Parts: sequence; structure tokens; C-alpha cells
Amino acid sequence: MQEDQAFALSSEEFKPTRRRVLGAFGVSSLALIASSTPASAFFFAKKEGASSLDLSSFPSEWVHRQGRNLTDYANFIGSLKLRNVRTEQVIAAHAKRRGSVWNSLPPKSLWKNAAPTLKVIDRLSAELNQPVKEIVSAYRSPAYNARCAGAKRGSWHQANVAMDVKFPIRASIVTSRVRSLRSRGMFKGGVGSYWNFTHIDTRGQSVDW
Repeated sequence: MQEDQAFALSSEEFKPTRRRVLGAFGVSSLALIASSTPASAFFFAKKEGASSLDLSSFPSEWVHRQGRNLTDYANFIGSLKLRNVRTEQVIAAHAKRRGSVWNSLPPKSLWKNAAPTLKVIDRLSAELNQPVKEIVSAYRSPAYNARCAGAKRGSWHQANVAMDVKFPIRASIVTSRVRSLRSRGMFKGGVGSYWNFTHIDTRGQSVDW
């Protein structure tokens, strides 16, 4: 799969438990959305609380492993001011394991790599007038990536550039719309079509599969 072409870096499912991590998460409207976008596109947008992030469905072992990094990364995602992508959805994409190997949040040096892709997903949600159902996969640690079927060592997921996303409509429609966004110059990157999700990355070169 072309999504796993090498990038220039060297580089599940969980049991619910109760946990709440406090922090400061500012969320406001996103100026990126075009003025022509219908107001109805935002009926599903959920603004997160200013003082807490609910992690009640996340595995306690995973939360413990992330430590302070969890609060800091949640603050970073909140600072992007996404309108249609919730911080919890982004974090949930990382809170997984395969066998005995847990995935993790990305190292701080890679945090900013996620911003362009998340903004594409945010804009895509508005254009589709559909909520993001799930971010299936985002950053993958090298050890976790090695456990993912079909993933190559140089996967763009390891660069925190790629995300696999689901909407509550056919994935083929999502794929077509995100390619339209790309053709209109919003980003340059890879778009992969799968039967139940769409891969999106902002690698800087347009690739389809």
C-alpha cells in the first residue's frame, strides 16, 4: 500500500475503566471553514469543557503509561481550535494495543505534524455535513506499527502525518470528497480508499490508492 512509503525519519483494543484527567483545553470556532459552508454543517460540533477531558473509556494502564504527556498532548490538540474533531477522538486513536504491545502518543517533536491532517479532517467533516465517527488510526509507535498487518516500517503513521478516519456514510463518498479538497489546493498528500475508512495524510506529495 502506498500509504506506507518511507518518510525521512529514523524512527486492540481496550477495556473501559473510569478516569478523568484535568487540564486546560480551549476550543473555539475555526476560521479555516469557507464562508460558503452551510451553518447546518456544525450542528454536531461539540465544544469540550475548559477544565476537563473525559477519559472514562480509556484503559487505565495506557493512561498511566502516558503520564504528563497525555495532558500536554490534549492541550496541544485543543490549541488547534478544531470545530468538528474532538480531542477525545484523537487520543482514542492511540489508546490501543496489539498483543502485549501498547501504542503511545507521539513524541513531542512530532506533535505539529498532525495539525495539517487534522485540519483537513475538520474541513472534510464540514463539507460532508457529517460528524467524524472515529479516528481509527493516527500516530503509531515503531513497536506498535510492527504489529499492524500490512504496515511498512516507513509508514507515515509513524511520522504522525497520517490518519485513518470513519464517517457515518460510505467511505467511497468520503474518499471522493477529500480528493476534491486536495484538487482545490487545500493540501498535498495521500488519500487511500478502503471499504470502511479513508486514509488521509499530508506528506506534501499527492498519491492515491
